Amino acid sequence: MAAGYAELLRTRHAARLLTGTLVGRLPSATGHIAIVLFTRAEGGSYTLAGVLAAVYGLATAVGQPLLGRAVDLRGQPRVMLPAAIVSALGMALFAFVGIDSLLLAYVAVAIAGLFTPPLEGGLRSLWPGVLKREDRVHAAYAMDAVAQEIMFTVGPLMVTLIVSLWSAAGALLVINVIGVAGALSVVVSEPSRTWRSAPREAHWLGALRSPGLLALLGSFFFVGLALGSITVAGVAYADDHGQESVYGWLMAALGLGALLGGAFYGARKWTGAPERRLRILVGLLALGYVPLAFTPDVVAMCVLAAVAGVFLAPSLACAFIVVDRHAPRGTVTEAFSWLVTTFGVGAAVGTGVAGPAIENGSTAWGFAVAGVGGIAALSVLLATVKVLAVPGRTTNITGSSESDRKGSVEPGFSTEHQA
Repeated sequence: MAAGYAELLRTRHAARLLTGTLVGRLPSATGHIAIVLFTRAEGGSYTLAGVLAAVYGLATAVGQPLLGRAVDLRGQPRVMLPAAIVSALGMALFAFVGIDSLLLAYVAVAIAGLFTPPLEGGLRSLWPGVLKREDRVHAAYAMDAVAQEIMFTVGPLMVTLIVSLWSAAGALLVINVIGVAGALSVVVSEPSRTWRSAPREAHWLGALRSPGLLALLGSFFFVGLALGSITVAGVAYADDHGQESVYGWLMAALGLGALLGGAFYGARKWTGAPERRLRILVGLLALGYVPLAFTPDVVAMCVLAAVAGVFLAPSLACAFIVVDRHAPRGTVTEAFSWLVTTFGVGAAVGTGVAGPAIENGSTAWGFAVAGVGGIAALSVLLATVKVLAVPGRTTNITGSSESDRKGSVEPGFSTEHQA
């Protein structure tokens, strides 16, 4: 599959868009970690750290679909770059005011989350115009999920390294400056500048009028909850073992497992309904989260974290296809942004629940929240089998650029345009 990924990346604009999006998403990918470490460095409790991270996640959850809808209506550059700058300024404010003024701290992280640009959904709306064929777009989803895990592996290590060499406040500033640079790289590219969403039916619910999409979002809320709880429980585990670096290794192991799982998933061409495949993948994901509650020694815990991450990237890659099949026409960026939103809400709830669970119980209780979240995610998919069995469209590959209208499109691949 490495050769297949290399072929995709040789397509004009593909490597730049993927790299720019990953770099631009660094603040949102590591924001919870950076907030928790900064709050603890300032003398705040686990509960305060969890609540601040939860506020950031909830604000992101509110902002993503709103900004995603704005992108569908107004295009990417007009929305994404200003949003990235405002988000970075919000996190810079948090770094400077600290937790001495809790009101300002809450406002700062809320601004940073609310204006997080919807780069993830934006990239997936650009793939059709860049890659032209549906099979290549689905391969790009798998590549995208694998590449994300590189970021989730490197990102925590980068944050902890900056904290060690400089400070937790410095980490907040650096990752957000890098994020703005990534967003800038994306929005000045030709595909981003010329992309337009397909015409959409006016409806106040937008993408949320799809029952299948709602079922998918309900499941991935609990996947986000599991990951959010691991963020806080990992810090407590590192404190228990007296080494701050343990946290970075745990998060990196989780990302490495997802990276390996995503690479294996992308190496095969899958047949059958993706909805059924998603149930299997989420079930295996839930099974991997449960043993974390045993909290063994550091080496064994890193192994368990890696195993727990194996089915995350495959689950995400499969979920992207399911979003395509169920999202209403003309809502592509918004629909993918809702997936990011449910993840964010779930992660926020997970961080908010894990803090008190640790303080009132133990570190194991914090990891137990992850196991419960995984089981709940699978339960939602099992309860909505009939809803997910009826996709809104066979494919919902939407959006294009002006340049695409002049080129050829492979037979059987439907693109939709808006003049």
